[in-house]
Amino acid sequence: MTKEYIEVRGAEEHNLKDIDVEIPREQFNVVTGLSGSGKSSLAFETVYAEGQRRYIESLSAYARNFLGQMDKPQVETVEGLSPAISIDQKAAANNPRSTVGTVTELHDYLRLLYARVGIPHCPECGREVGEQSAQEMVSRIMELPEGTKAKLCAPVVRDQKGAFEDEFDRLVADGYARVEVDGEPYDLTMDRPDLDENYDHTIDVVVDRIKVSTDERPRITDSVETVLEEADGVVKVVVPDPPEGAAEALGGSAARSTGALGDASDDTEDAGGDDRLVVELSEALACTHCGIDIPEIETRSFSFNSPHGACPECEGIGETKEVSESRVVVDPTKPLKHVFEAWSYNRSYYQTRLDAVAEHFGVSLSTPFEDLDDDVQQAFLYGTSEEVVFKRQTKNGTRRKEKRFEGVIPNLERRYLETDSDSTRDHIEDYMSVTECPACDGSRLKPASRAVLVDGTSIADVNRLSIGDALAHFEGVEANLNERETKIAEEILKEIRARLGFMTEVGLEYLTLDREAATLSGGESQRIRLATQIGSGLVGVLYVLDEPSIGLHQRDNDRLLNTLEELRDLGNTLIVVEHDEETMRRADHVIDMGPGPGKRGGEVVAQGDYDDIVGTENSTTGDFLAGRKQIPVPAQRRSAEAFLTIEGARQHNLKDLDVDLPLGSFTAITGVSGSGKSTLMHDVLYKGLARRMNDNTSVNPGEHDDITGIEDVETVRLIDQSPIGRTPRSNPATYTGVFDYIRELFAETKLSKQRGYEKGRFSFNVKGGRCEECGGQGTVKIEMNFLSDVYVPCEACDGARYNDATLDVTYKDATIADVLDMSVDEAYDFFESSGRLRRRLKLLKDVGLGYMRLGQPSTTLSGGEAQRIKLAEELGKKDSGNTLYLLDEPTTGLHSADEKKLIDVLHRLVDNDNTVVVIEHELDLVKNADHVVDLGPEGGENGGELVAAGTPEELARTDASHTGRYLRDLLPAVEAEGPRGERVEPETRDMDHADDDEVEAAPATDD
Repeated sequence: MTKEYIEVRGAEEHNLKDIDVEIPREQFNVVTGLSGSGKSSLAFETVYAEGQRRYIESLSAYARNFLGQMDKPQVETVEGLSPAISIDQKAAANNPRSTVGTVTELHDYLRLLYARVGIPHCPECGREVGEQSAQEMVSRIMELPEGTKAKLCAPVVRDQKGAFEDEFDRLVADGYARVEVDGEPYDLTMDRPDLDENYDHTIDVVVDRIKVSTDERPRITDSVETVLEEADGVVKVVVPDPPEGAAEALGGSAARSTGALGDASDDTEDAGGDDRLVVELSEALACTHCGIDIPEIETRSFSFNSPHGACPECEGIGETKEVSESRVVVDPTKPLKHVFEAWSYNRSYYQTRLDAVAEHFGVSLSTPFEDLDDDVQQAFLYGTSEEVVFKRQTKNGTRRKEKRFEGVIPNLERRYLETDSDSTRDHIEDYMSVTECPACDGSRLKPASRAVLVDGTSIADVNRLSIGDALAHFEGVEANLNERETKIAEEILKEIRARLGFMTEVGLEYLTLDREAATLSGGESQRIRLATQIGSGLVGVLYVLDEPSIGLHQRDNDRLLNTLEELRDLGNTLIVVEHDEETMRRADHVIDMGPGPGKRGGEVVAQGDYDDIVGTENSTTGDFLAGRKQIPVPAQRRSAEAFLTIEGARQHNLKDLDVDLPLGSFTAITGVSGSGKSTLMHDVLYKGLARRMNDNTSVNPGEHDDITGIEDVETVRLIDQSPIGRTPRSNPATYTGVFDYIRELFAETKLSKQRGYEKGRFSFNVKGGRCEECGGQGTVKIEMNFLSDVYVPCEACDGARYNDATLDVTYKDATIADVLDMSVDEAYDFFESSGRLRRRLKLLKDVGLGYMRLGQPSTTLSGGEAQRIKLAEELGKKDSGNTLYLLDEPTTGLHSADEKKLIDVLHRLVDNDNTVVVIEHELDLVKNADHVVDLGPEGGENGGELVAAGTPEELARTDASHTGRYLRDLLPAVEAEGPRGERVEPETRDMDHADDDEVEAAPATDD
């Protein structure tokens, strides 16, 4: 009998405190709680890990040799488990060949579709090409109306110079009398053409003149075979007076014929001036008009990861590197001798070349580059057409040599290709930019592959479509296919439409199929995997998801929840780690972890349906859901006197935007997914400022006209979600500099001074104080043959990372290893006598990271945690004001209580005369902004416009703004009701700080 619950007993993974919990099967379960309270420890490290481990253990030892073995989580028992699938926030593959189409397997189905029903065309002239047997050709000719007269010709000479007298003699000897030369009919037995050997000529041998009828089929068959033998596999059918429907019978524009169809073809004209139909049929897959052979069409012909389909110029990447003029000449106001960044005038080779070219054109090396004539500038950059005299001093005197000047840019490109030196190549790459491959226009495929069409569209054109547009394209494609093609494509199209539909359901319709997977956010990657799982149609599976709402607009979040409910209704169990209120409202069962973060968490505070959580008094989550605690609305909005203005932004889908960002204010950039928020902030604003303010030539700003108001900004800092370190040796203590202060304190102890220990002794990265048995790692890897490698605590140091002599030193009875194991909150209390250390730790507490261990490896931190650590580090720097801070979704992974702390930190930055601009979907943060820039109205091609800009209240009154409509429920000054009916009356900022001793209130009024 199937169990009704997944029963977890004695879970002690990480900070879990021997908890017992029952999770309903075949239900939509949400695990929520404060950041660091143990949500992921329960859902991922306990339930999912045990489900995955048991499934793998059920396989044979041989299979486990390839799959690996998961460690057993610290739990007594987990009963009622199903096979488990984890859909987490990990980023997609960093392979530039990986695209949205490939990771969703859509491209595989597209390749199959185009290989089976695609119609090849000539990549040069666009004519259809195809391969047909003699019998297929006869069948097409027999489809002409009964009684139609036609000529069967063998094209023996095509567009070649010569008089061809010998050819005419050969034809007569072989028994052929009639020919058409350049469209003119001749009888070789009576009249030989007198051709000018200096012009191109075309000669067609008229093998037979036929009248279509059933009785004539054997004769037509013999004649077609003769023509094929005479013309190397090509038959030209000429219908002098084509009846209606003749073109369609022989193939028409949609047929697999190789010649041009139409009235009066390009290469053959009727002598009498009447309209003729000329069709060429070929045994080979080739364009008989251009003389191009087309390779056999296979599925691999459409793969840019295969040499059979990849563009030979870019090898399937779609991009090429080339030396950029803007990087070689960064500042054209510099004098000629110093203007070329890659050519130092101090080196004799470059000096002699610049001197010689300058003398050749009669210009001074001290002349600013921008003052030179355009043709002189081009000569320095790309070389001269005439020879230049180069002089070189030797011990035997001056040597002269005349040759063309290569040019700075061709010189760099040649050396890049020829050099074997990595350092030289790296140096030249500094002056190169990535551009779209000119050979394939970024499509990654060979010309022949791009010329195969289905319903008049190439696979390259389909890949450029957004998922939403692609779904619309394939909805009615069968109407334009014939019966045979429809039968072949039926199942393929069904799979394509299903996958496109699933991705639309999870809010990804704005992504294009050729978008690189490496550019996707963690939330987008997760939703792609979610759509793939829905498409699999599995039943009885345990799905564990990690905050799937991250990066989603509230409107798109509703669609995501519909998808999750659909997955549940199939008969699956869902465990979703989530902070989003709407997700909890629609869940069947909610488990609230707490009561605090870190070591103060790890318990089940409440569980049940949404109302049960709301009614639990000691639940922080319940307090926020019920309105007992809130993130208040500011009593006043700051008004700006100066603005940073982006003019004419048109990168990606931005439609020539002009955007004002008030300085000295808190601005939120909002909009539905794919509306252009990241493009505006990252590609245009940040990269544009980095290039202008820091002279950073390594970045390429997105297309825009100008950014004004820069004079009022001293520095710009982008605080993103990239990792703070890439090895387990990096941790929050080392990144923020806290560990330096801690090591200094240990070096100042009495025992350290007696033994002569300095602070380097307390580093686990260098020899001396660390345990050499494990190299300061604290764990030792044991290889297990067909099982996965096991990491066990080092026996020498028992996981402490340090040797015994170092651990003899204590500060307030704690070793250096004990301190690394402390949470930020514990360390803040422990180091009460160290003011500067506590100030650093207080910053980590202020951004909601009090639960985090000081020595937690950076590789285990989420993107949101890494971003908040960077924010804490920025807060610790000496602040002179006038700094522009750019943040991308800083509330990622935050509970409402922690989000409240983060908002106060951001307000603190603004109150110190800085400017904060954030991309955000979380409405509680948006309602705290002084100014909101809302992009849309939709995603992808339907986005990129400025829907509204102003205060949150002004946005909420804008009917065209999706963000504004959802904001209505959270703003007391707005009377209109939003899409979600249940409103909690919002508070203003000055009302809710008195009862929250963990949050330092930030002034909200304009000072």
